[in-house]
Amino acid sequence: MASLLYRLGSAAARRPLAFVLAWVLVLGTVVGAMLSLQRPLTNEFELPDSEFAQVLADLGEQIPEVAGGTGTVVLYSEDGFTAEQRDAIDATLAEWEDLPHVTGTVDPFATQAELDSSDADLRDGRRQLIEGREEYEKGARQLEQLRWLIGEGERDIARLQRTDPDNATLPARIDGQAELEATLADGEARLADARGQLEDGERQYTDGATLRGLGDGVRLVSEDGTTALVQVRFDASMQEISPDDLALVPETGEQLADAGVEVDYGQELVFSTEVGGIGEAIGIGVATVVLLVMLGSLVMAGMPLAVAFTGVGVSLLGALALTHWLDLQQMAPVLGAMLGLAVGIDYALFIVNRHRRQLADLDHAGSEIDREDIRHGIGLAAGTAGTAVVVAGATVVIALAALLVSGIPVLVQMGVLAAATVLVTVLVALTLTPALLALAGRRAIPRRGKKDTPRTDGWPEKWVDAVTRRAPAAVVAVVLLMVVLAIPALSLRLGLPDGGSEPPDSTAYQAYERVGEAFGAGANGPIVVSADVEEPVARADVVATQARIGSELAQVEGVRDVLPIGVSEDRRTLAFQVVSSDGPSAETTVAIVDELRGPMTDELAADGVDVGVTGATVANIEVSQKLADALPLYLVLVIGLSLLLLTIVFRSVLVPIIATAGFLLSVVASFGVIVAVYQWGWLGTVFDVHNPGAVLSFMPTLLIGILFGLAMDYQMFLVSGMRESYVHGQDARQAVRSGFASGARVVAAAALIMVSVFAGFVWSHMTMARPIGLGLAVGVLLDAFLIRMTLTPAVMSMLGDKVWWMPVWLDRILPHLDVEGSALVDKQRAPHPVADDARQESEKDALV
Repeated sequence: MASLLYRLGSAAARRPLAFVLAWVLVLGTVVGAMLSLQRPLTNEFELPDSEFAQVLADLGEQIPEVAGGTGTVVLYSEDGFTAEQRDAIDATLAEWEDLPHVTGTVDPFATQAELDSSDADLRDGRRQLIEGREEYEKGARQLEQLRWLIGEGERDIARLQRTDPDNATLPARIDGQAELEATLADGEARLADARGQLEDGERQYTDGATLRGLGDGVRLVSEDGTTALVQVRFDASMQEISPDDLALVPETGEQLADAGVEVDYGQELVFSTEVGGIGEAIGIGVATVVLLVMLGSLVMAGMPLAVAFTGVGVSLLGALALTHWLDLQQMAPVLGAMLGLAVGIDYALFIVNRHRRQLADLDHAGSEIDREDIRHGIGLAAGTAGTAVVVAGATVVIALAALLVSGIPVLVQMGVLAAATVLVTVLVALTLTPALLALAGRRAIPRRGKKDTPRTDGWPEKWVDAVTRRAPAAVVAVVLLMVVLAIPALSLRLGLPDGGSEPPDSTAYQAYERVGEAFGAGANGPIVVSADVEEPVARADVVATQARIGSELAQVEGVRDVLPIGVSEDRRTLAFQVVSSDGPSAETTVAIVDELRGPMTDELAADGVDVGVTGATVANIEVSQKLADALPLYLVLVIGLSLLLLTIVFRSVLVPIIATAGFLLSVVASFGVIVAVYQWGWLGTVFDVHNPGAVLSFMPTLLIGILFGLAMDYQMFLVSGMRESYVHGQDARQAVRSGFASGARVVAAAALIMVSVFAGFVWSHMTMARPIGLGLAVGVLLDAFLIRMTLTPAVMSMLGDKVWWMPVWLDRILPHLDVEGSALVDKQRAPHPVADDARQESEKDALV
């Protein structure tokens, strides 16, 4: 591999303009393709074989009007809505109903009036029932009196028949008694009918009152009259509808501002895909400063930036062009940009730094450096540092491609795009970097310091000396710190961000807050419940059935309101809206969904009712659970890959174990920091976390994959130097020191660059990018400086020669990779005579 990369780097050095123009042409092509083919990104989170999707599909067939997506629009008027404002709202509702995919709108004022009138109807019904009960009881008393009269008459007739059978009044008495009995029979029949009607009325009132009581907290206009909640209904889920079509809702609603109505839109109607805010710009700025300090000139510092932007531009613009045929999730380009910028700068830096070190060695030796020396040095840098770049890049690509095991299309798409970005960036680094170095020519030679001899008392030498001299203390300190940082990870709770996680100045956040204040936090994410019964419900029994099932649903702890929202034509499916007392991402809401899917489902099934749950809140919970379930398998896969790859590279059994154990420490410590910030709210003012909640469900899987690849990068560049020193005859402990000293500066600079780039996304416009940015920034910082530059040299110095032990049989079966470029020592020589000592020293140093 090293020889192949040497030839590739030399070719780029000999024809730099051709390579530069080739990448300019590629970049121009993808820009043109993107401009002509790009379609809007999607926010859809598809989950194959998901329960919520199946329930939603069934509801779509039975009750189409409740199965489509619903967008929330919050209207606010400080002094209440005037007549003119109401007219403007009515006109806007009518315009919204004419938009693509919109099936209708829910007028909050009309609906609230119906809810209020239903309360009045219930009061009237109760009054009528009371009056009817009084009339019934009055009639019952009258019949009781009539029965008494009939009884007295029967006794009088019997007495006369016994004592005076010839009494002339006896026939009339008997006829009168018969009339009374007929009147009694008629009265009893009438009373029985009245009793039936009264019981039916009381039952209907009880069922209606029960239903109204279950949804008593449901309102669309706040009690003070200042806030109204509009629901815009669509013919498909919100994720399936084009963002351009969704954007028409806010555009049409702009006219409400002229009427003095403040309008805010729910997160489902507005979402940001913006990349390149002030945070990202600061991150790139800090990376540029690090490059300037490391490389000493604008020309040299600009090379890694040019490589990174070229790689990211080609890959992401190409991906955007593919949206003409494929749906691309909004988060995928953000992750690709985040990772592509970081690794692009780092990989180019490694090659640039190797070339400059070689030139510096020749310059210090007093050799005359000409064009051929520069070309040879570029080829040698591409063959040595470039080989490590290929292995490091392959590690990141494999780790990201392993996201296929998650089985979640969105996560797979994000991983594949990020892997493709890294792959393209590696290719750019291996071809464009040598071309730019050739164009720079002698400007790549570092300025001579006051001394012509290399420094031996720099911070890397001092640091590794301190670490190896006090190795046990260093190991204990690092492990203890990592464990303390990891403690919050024990309470990790996964979820997807809701409107409360958006920036405070965003319309999505304002809508979330106003809904919570006026209608309760649960109104931001109601749960849709479908109830299928075995036999069609009689029309007269629909309300009673809704009341019975609704009462069961309301018994679940944490449920605030239950509202019937639809009945299928065959009356075998009933739909309910369940509102929790807390927000959609709260633990209580997750517990409600679990209860509705578990014990509650079993209880209702015993009564012949099949319950299903769906809706955006349920979808978020199910996606998070699916990701959590896939995490152990993915972690095992990554760990297995780590052990295998490092065993092949370093020809050691213990080095891979040390590297993997360190990787796990940095991962759990990163998890702990993320939980403390985004779930517990620590340092919330610093990181703009104003509403702590569940951690982004994609974060652990992505963090493990990306951090694994980056950790192996630094392991490669540091430990390969230690191995090379050991192979060339140094004792194990001295090899640790010399190998560390040769690579620590560039690894430290690369780590600072990555931390800067990732940290820039902590304040990104896109909420989902923030925890990923913080996790990667913290993970790289901890892994590079505490694990790779402290724990690893400390442990390796303690183990001595044992660290490089490997069974002979294992060494035979594993493939050999020329990671350090040892083959170049024999195969690649300078094209013309130079100072042999300088040349040998250059090549030896290049191998470290």
